[in-house]
Amino acid sequence: MPIGPPEVRQEGRGDHRDSLHCAARKKGPADHRCIDCFAGRALLCQGCIMAAHRDLPFHRIEYWNGTAFARRTLKNLGHRIQLGHWYGSERRCPLPRPAPGDDFVIVDNSGVHQVALDYCNCGQGGAETVQLLRAGLFPATTTNPRTAATFAVLHRYHLLSFESKCSGYEFYSSLARETDNMKHKPSKDRYPEFLRMTREWRDLKMLKRAGRCHDPAGIEGTENGSCALLCPACPHPGKNLPPAWEDASEEKQFLYALFLAIDANFRLKRKDVSSEEKDPGLSKGWAFFCEVAAYMTHVRANWHRTQERSHCVAHDAVDKPDREARGTASSGIGAVDCARHNMKRPNAVGDLQLGERYINMDYIFLRSVVGTDLMRFFISYDIVCQWHINIWIRMLQYENDEIMLDGRGKFLTFLIPKFHLPAHIEACNLRFSFMLTRDVGQTDGEAPERGWANANPLARSTKEMGPGARRDVLNDHFNDLNHKKIIALGYALRRKTETAVPEMVTTERALRDLEQSIGAATVQEWTEMALKWEADPNAPNPFETLRKDDHLAKVRSELAIEAAAREVAGEEDDTAVRDEMHITELLSMGLQLEEQQRAIVERTAKLRRKIFAWIEVQVRFFPELVRRRELEDQARARSAGSQPVPGVKVHDLTLWLPSAMAASAGAGSEMPSCTTEIKQHEYRLRVGQANEALHEVRRMLLVRTHLYKLKDTHSRGVRANMRSNAKITALNDRIRRGAARYRAARKALQALGRALKRHEWERTLRELKEDDVRGLPRSRFGDPERQAGKKVKKKSRSKRARTERIERPLSWIWIAQESYDPGSNEAMAEGVRIEWAKARARRLRWKEEVDLLEEEMRCVLQFTQWRAAWWRSQVGLRGLPDGPQLEGESAYALGQARLQDALAITFTEEWRTLPDLIERGRAGDGFDENSSADESGEDDDAGAEAEEEEEAIDLLPERPVQAAYVDEVLT
Repeated sequence: MPIGPPEVRQEGRGDHRDSLHCAARKKGPADHRCIDCFAGRALLCQGCIMAAHRDLPFHRIEYWNGTAFARRTLKNLGHRIQLGHWYGSERRCPLPRPAPGDDFVIVDNSGVHQVALDYCNCGQGGAETVQLLRAGLFPATTTNPRTAATFAVLHRYHLLSFESKCSGYEFYSSLARETDNMKHKPSKDRYPEFLRMTREWRDLKMLKRAGRCHDPAGIEGTENGSCALLCPACPHPGKNLPPAWEDASEEKQFLYALFLAIDANFRLKRKDVSSEEKDPGLSKGWAFFCEVAAYMTHVRANWHRTQERSHCVAHDAVDKPDREARGTASSGIGAVDCARHNMKRPNAVGDLQLGERYINMDYIFLRSVVGTDLMRFFISYDIVCQWHINIWIRMLQYENDEIMLDGRGKFLTFLIPKFHLPAHIEACNLRFSFMLTRDVGQTDGEAPERGWANANPLARSTKEMGPGARRDVLNDHFNDLNHKKIIALGYALRRKTETAVPEMVTTERALRDLEQSIGAATVQEWTEMALKWEADPNAPNPFETLRKDDHLAKVRSELAIEAAAREVAGEEDDTAVRDEMHITELLSMGLQLEEQQRAIVERTAKLRRKIFAWIEVQVRFFPELVRRRELEDQARARSAGSQPVPGVKVHDLTLWLPSAMAASAGAGSEMPSCTTEIKQHEYRLRVGQANEALHEVRRMLLVRTHLYKLKDTHSRGVRANMRSNAKITALNDRIRRGAARYRAARKALQALGRALKRHEWERTLRELKEDDVRGLPRSRFGDPERQAGKKVKKKSRSKRARTERIERPLSWIWIAQESYDPGSNEAMAEGVRIEWAKARARRLRWKEEVDLLEEEMRCVLQFTQWRAAWWRSQVGLRGLPDGPQLEGESAYALGQARLQDALAITFTEEWRTLPDLIERGRAGDGFDENSSADESGEDDDAGAEAEEEEEAIDLLPERPVQAAYVDEVLT
């Protein structure tokens, strides 16, 4: 039994240590071996090793020097590579011409080799570059080349860069170390030449796969975007749509709609190195990046345009773009993907200069859709709520025919990706939700985020590149990602269909069971309401209560309007205004100061000055407070002993708003100046303040839910977990502040309610206990069995099956918007209507998903047929005479056609059982009541609130997504 690593034995001569003569000819000293040949451990003489490697010039030879093996090159042994003569007795040219200086370097998978190379000089071989290329060697220059790379090493690096994202430097360094790891005799550095060759190789492979060598117009006739691989499952008029698709009924038009997703990536930056003049690039807008000259002309012409501020949550990439742009020539890239299949679209990528400016994103989006005959578009973008508002006005202002979309007969629906939606305000959650929008199926809009996960590892190397080199590399990787998505469509669409059909059946039954308990007349009424809302977003929304709580801003606005109206009518009391401040303004400012006291968000001295200035105005309204404050100061001074009164902490100063006066007033000690009308003013403000605080708590809880999911799924390592924990801690602080604000408002309402004998607020603004501040359970996301209190099995996202526990009851904070008696018939009916609307939406989305998947499978098969026919049409298109070039072009085109045919056959076999599955699903046959696409598993009764909230977002995408929107909320 050998001891130690087996390769140690190979350092010696092994079984040949006693061989005196060559193993091949049995004569001559056996002192050479090849470490690359399969049987290379046999010892041969110099003559035999040379004969064996006549056509293997890049193998590595070792020589036994008496004590150990030492490296020797074939060039040192006398080996010469002859180009231009390969067959028969004419393998050697009668007039060979050595390379300049008889010094030529070839980069191969086995290392960097210095070789002796002879060109054919008898006229048979052609030009030097032609001789090299026909020998499978790619020259570094077109004139007097001194370096070349084998096609094999270029192909190896090309594939390896796709899979590992390694840089050219890392790959070349590994080859150099393979040649001489100790650098005793370092190989000649050909790294710059290697980079140039790999860049040209990428471009030529892209042109070859796009069929440019078959086109009579040649490379110069390449059109913008023509080298980008298209998504076969998306609709392409003239390629994969059925006849008369334009005349399809309104109910079927969504099957021929284009689903697009827009996003920006600020990891793929580029430092301010090189320039367009020095590095213009090779692809010139032929693939995914917009044509640079036209794009930058548009950007420079519209750079002066101001951008509207967001009316929704803050978005740093829009509102504070300088953070991302410092020290860079490109702060990132914007892109448009097909939203359902995660493939980049031609001419739909562009560099960003200063954050996510509309002038950039408008051009990228419009350039992607201009010229198409499609009529319906679903557009997903994480800031679509603000971006879409004036897009048509901006398009006209650009006055650029290249991005002028003819809107006649086109219908665009704007949506926010599912994962990003909870970070938006409530209005956005209703108007731009995928789950509430017709004809979108189970599209989530997060396709670009998944694509960025594949491209982000390139950021480390591409940020140091010139503009052209970076575009060429990213174009190549985007094409490769599209290729991998295309060949995986068979499995992907099958898996989605096998999930969607049972879900369609399950949600159909759940809706039917619910409607049977409601009554046909009520269902008809609610259906009409839902249809009206789907046609007009301004109509009553079936998913929300029809009565809305008044938030603080709304109450302030109403009080200001009422005061202005009384002043115009001459009905305003003279005592209502002091020092140009109305009593309602005083109360509003008092609430703001109260909030600042709690949070201590300003420096103490500044806040103290503001409070004392406010007090000076307050005593003009309530003179009785002068004496009360004096007594308060005296009592505080006595309790503080030697501490002077100015040392009182700013948050301990009593503001003496009407609620505080009412709470401290004993029998018969009411202040005459604090009238009932003034108390009514504060009462309304406090109701608005409480509703606003409760809304903020709910919103932060939703964001925290997503943070838990993000942390558990994607945070790896101490640094990432610390960063996630810091964000969660900041969110928890905001939740606590919102809860404290709510409790303060409720405490004030208790005092005002007693004074005004108003108690209707108590039905919705209940006591907020610590246990009430918790996120939504999964049942609120529409699981019918969960809502019935059952224990339901599901497939785990983390690939471990488990069953979920019965959840705690829904916290009252999630139903507090019902501003009337929740026990009344009206409230119960509205609650049932909302659940019915959700059940209806779930059923429609899954039905639409099945319809879309069925159409996508048809589109894919028809597209592959079209593509195969297109390749066959390229044969002989250039009219070349019969010869090797025509044969090569024809063989490639026909080979590509056969690949498309084979892909169609593979997909057809993959989907063989799906038509029957879909038919049975639509008929409801063969699915028992407990059928589901989910798998059963073991119980996991971890009852932490973080897990419960994490489970509440199973509708969100599985792949990594950016979490920048959480920072937007925190800021």
